[in-house]
Amino acid sequence: MNKKKNQGHLIKEVYPDSIAEEMEIEAGDLLLAVNNEEIEDVFDYRYLIKDEFIEVLIKKQGGEEWLLEIEKDYDDDLGIEFDNSLMSDYRSCSNKCMFCFIDQMPPGMRETLYFKDDDSRLSFLQGNYITLTNMKQKDVDRIIRLHLAPINISVQTTNPELRSKMLHNRFAGDKLKYLDELYAGRIEMNGQIVLCKNINDGVELERSIEDLSKYLPFMRSVSVVPAGITKYREGLQPLELYSRQEAGAIIDMIESRQRGFYEKYGLHFIHASDEWYINAERDFPEEERYDGYIQLENGVGMMRLFIDEFNEALEKIKKDIKRKKLKNNVSRTLTMATGKLTYPTLKSFAARIMEVFPGITINVCCIRNIFFGETITVSGLITGQDLIKQLQERRHNGEDLGDVLHIPSNMLRTGEKVFLDDVTVSDVEKELGMKVVAVESSGKDFIDAVICDDYSVDRNNENFAYIQAYKQKGAE
Repeated sequence: MNKKKNQGHLIKEVYPDSIAEEMEIEAGDLLLAVNNEEIEDVFDYRYLIKDEFIEVLIKKQGGEEWLLEIEKDYDDDLGIEFDNSLMSDYRSCSNKCMFCFIDQMPPGMRETLYFKDDDSRLSFLQGNYITLTNMKQKDVDRIIRLHLAPINISVQTTNPELRSKMLHNRFAGDKLKYLDELYAGRIEMNGQIVLCKNINDGVELERSIEDLSKYLPFMRSVSVVPAGITKYREGLQPLELYSRQEAGAIIDMIESRQRGFYEKYGLHFIHASDEWYINAERDFPEEERYDGYIQLENGVGMMRLFIDEFNEALEKIKKDIKRKKLKNNVSRTLTMATGKLTYPTLKSFAARIMEVFPGITINVCCIRNIFFGETITVSGLITGQDLIKQLQERRHNGEDLGDVLHIPSNMLRTGEKVFLDDVTVSDVEKELGMKVVAVESSGKDFIDAVICDDYSVDRNNENFAYIQAYKQKGAE
């Protein structure tokens, strides 16, 4: 074996009752090869272990090498978790995009926030968007050979010269050729266009939509999102915000093309992100136009889904109250913090809940983003320090905030109780003297958290809200 094979991949955990445990593989062992093939990363591993008979070479902690012959069902997993889930180093971005949010970050934050990923493997695993600029032909060939899909691509424009300028990478235009190869390989794709005023909009956007539509049906969707602009843009390309009228014009351009794509392919294909509709003060499209919410995590259709879920959940509660299945005499005061973008919607939702539950008082607070600048309006970029300061000011001005603070879960680092600026949930609770509840993004979760004492307990139970309401006040 060559040196790279001998290095192996460190096994972090072996799952109980798994094939690996049965073969006496242990945490701390190294995986050297499968079927005498070098493992470059997690995709090689997954591809090679699919077969019903495989040979796995393991290096034990004492240095002994075991060649294990394993018979299993096709696609059965071995039950191994590796120290590095990708099984290789992450690929960073080599571009200097004029709209890059990371380049607009203030100094002094934790190091991981400055890492720019541009890894096709993360596109497949986590839905990240990639620019294709750090990919080589062998990477594209492997995506097609292993049929890794979907691949999410940050296109920006199909004008090669303009793309090179926007990404500040002279190879960026040439890399658009990979779209042709992925299409020929029948690889499912999703595209994204980050729109910069007077740069890639107008006729350039029309061109991009037309060019990308040639990759239907394998390119299933393209989202158009406005560039995020913070106050930290010194030395960067000047960018402007879109006005209400300009946002409306973007929507009109996109919607004028959706019907034709749908009639031909059964997909609306091109979508405006929620921010355009909010900025233009227009209603969100109906659910059917989002094609199953293909780009939900990219801010396309999140508000429509949230509104529909809320309406459905509230109507069910109203019917159950009418049928005397549920009491509406819950009494509590709480505060709900959100960003400017979703504030009007949450304010109206709170009012409707308070109509159904007269004993509940909900203070919906719009938190201004002082940290990044007030041009940033999404709740997911609100920092702990802005939250603390502005709620303290409200309390100082005599507002009754109650003893519970609801925040959307996207304010916190995934899986942790930490805000973007490293302020913790405990810090906020201590400074404000309030219990902080992180609420998931569904409309039902929004209601459950309001009417239940302990939203975090068994919240996935379909009848959770009712169980908790009964617990509080008792059923008739």
